[in-house]
Amino acid sequence: MSRHDEPIVLGIETSCDETGVGIVRGHTLLANTIASSMDEHARFGGVVPEVASRAHLEAMAPTVEGALAAAGLRLSDIDAVAVTAGPGLAGALLVGVAAAKAYALGLGVPLYGVNHLAAHVAVDQLEHGPLPKPSIALLVSGGHSSLLLVPDVARDVISLGSTVDDAAGEAFDKVARVLGLPFPGGPHIDRAAREGSGTAVTFPRGKFDDGTLDFSFSGLKTAVARWVEAREAAGETVPVADVAASFQEAVVDVLTRKALQACARYDVKDLLIGGGVAANSRLRALAQERCDAAGVRLRVPRPGLCTDNGAMVAALGADLVAAGVHPSTLEIPADSSLPITVVNV
Repeated sequence: MSRHDEPIVLGIETSCDETGVGIVRGHTLLANTIASSMDEHARFGGVVPEVASRAHLEAMAPTVEGALAAAGLRLSDIDAVAVTAGPGLAGALLVGVAAAKAYALGLGVPLYGVNHLAAHVAVDQLEHGPLPKPSIALLVSGGHSSLLLVPDVARDVISLGSTVDDAAGEAFDKVARVLGLPFPGGPHIDRAAREGSGTAVTFPRGKFDDGTLDFSFSGLKTAVARWVEAREAAGETVPVADVAASFQEAVVDVLTRKALQACARYDVKDLLIGGGVAANSRLRALAQERCDAAGVRLRVPRPGLCTDNGAMVAALGADLVAAGVHPSTLEIPADSSLPITVVNV
């Protein structure tokens, strides 16, 4: 169906607070343009769905135009359109899905509604080439903490474990608020932790050795809050850097331990880490250290491809085209709770 040797795919991502538009040719990244509404949410200490939806609506056309300009292309050069159909914020998803349908219909090209989480796996191919089959994927973000077995990212993704309460990124945001750090918490805790000690405070590791591949960060978040409250009640200064480092160490200790357990349990020698929290410097360092010791090959995209973006959606769309997967219909819904096992809808 492609008018080119490799399909040129336009990807649209609007699952949360960033309007992402990416363009790829096969596994070659041509453009990755993002319009973020983060500043509009910061004063609320978290993402406000209605604000995010309105921001997507305003940013959509200019962001598509910006991506096309960055790629040196016209809309008529696009061979297929891919869009995040879920999971995510319902209203935000609706904006992206509606826009993608309009572009696909207007251009007369196939439409692919894709899974946001599977796209976080597929994006690594833009940097490190085709994914080994099978791979283990650890996805960590504000809304998700998941371990996946990925025999084929275009067709077969299997859930091995997930968070039973707070996701890792959500815990970062809540702990940052306790420490008086700005939203979003992840980058600020990472920065503060570099001046502190990861062993200064011993915080709990939820589900650390329970035999499952699930995660729990709610108890850790509460433990940090109680520790800080006790210091403040005693009139003592809270050592922000040490608390940030110790909290961060507890999170990445569990994440990397479970990921390596999954590799060993399923005899897989390739681990991919994706999602916004994959930009965390301590997670990347500890994962590399533990993978080297276990003889596991680690793949982590550069930070700009870890956070939500249109390139990851376009990358998965290109995989679906190459695999001969049947396109979506114009009736596809926006599914805020789309399960990870459903790669495309």
